[in-house]
Amino acid sequence: MALEWDYASVAADYDARPPYVAAALAACFDDLPFGSHACDVGAGTGRLAAALAARGFAVAAVEPSPAMRARGVANTAGLSRVAWLAGRAEALPLPSACRSLVTFGASFNVVEPDAALAEAARVLVPGGRLACLWNHRVLDDPVQRRIEERIRGLVPGYRYGSRRDPQDDVLRASGRFARVRALEAACVHRVPVAVWMTAWRSHLTLRRQAGAHFDAVLEAIAAVVAAEVEDEIAVPYVTRCWLAERR
Repeated sequence: MALEWDYASVAADYDARPPYVAAALAACFDDLPFGSHACDVGAGTGRLAAALAARGFAVAAVEPSPAMRARGVANTAGLSRVAWLAGRAEALPLPSACRSLVTFGASFNVVEPDAALAEAARVLVPGGRLACLWNHRVLDDPVQRRIEERIRGLVPGYRYGSRRDPQDDVLRASGRFARVRALEAACVHRVPVAVWMTAWRSHLTLRRQAGAHFDAVLEAIAAVVAAEVEDEIAVPYVTRCWLAERR
């Protein structure tokens, strides 16, 4: 079955995206026992899987795209705690009740939520933790506000989709999770301009909605950045997490 959101075409650019805010990861995971077994769903190129392994988790990194998975395998080659599996959120290739943590790092918005939550609940032990995380640019920053204006001028009606929406109602409505809560932490990432512009090329939501105007949008973003900085840009980000526990 073809993937509705297939990141194969942007896999080479995906690693340029900024990391999750360290304080948010600590708040989400540092209270769990060292050596706990985790499943990172839609693991992409391995950014969250590597962060979990560094915290002592044994991670099954599940990724449907061969191109993304290949980059993830290469990126985590030195991490014995990460094992890569081909699979989808709606049919995880794991036995029932085998994980104490299931994570969706910037992936819950591109899966079928009911089926994905059913599978997450299936592989979690009772009381196991679910975590859905996203990185967001802080859009009221002056430079980011100008970028948003340029995007919307070229792509009228542009939407970020459900990734910026609250997830608590979705998690509660599944009936499989309790103690639903949100947390977030912010920081400023200082990024070489060339790297940051590469990351924009992996923005599949923007690419799909911009269509033939995508390159023009990137040129407009680059022009805004060039008017502000030369080699490095300071970008405020917030990592927003939604946590819940399997009933």
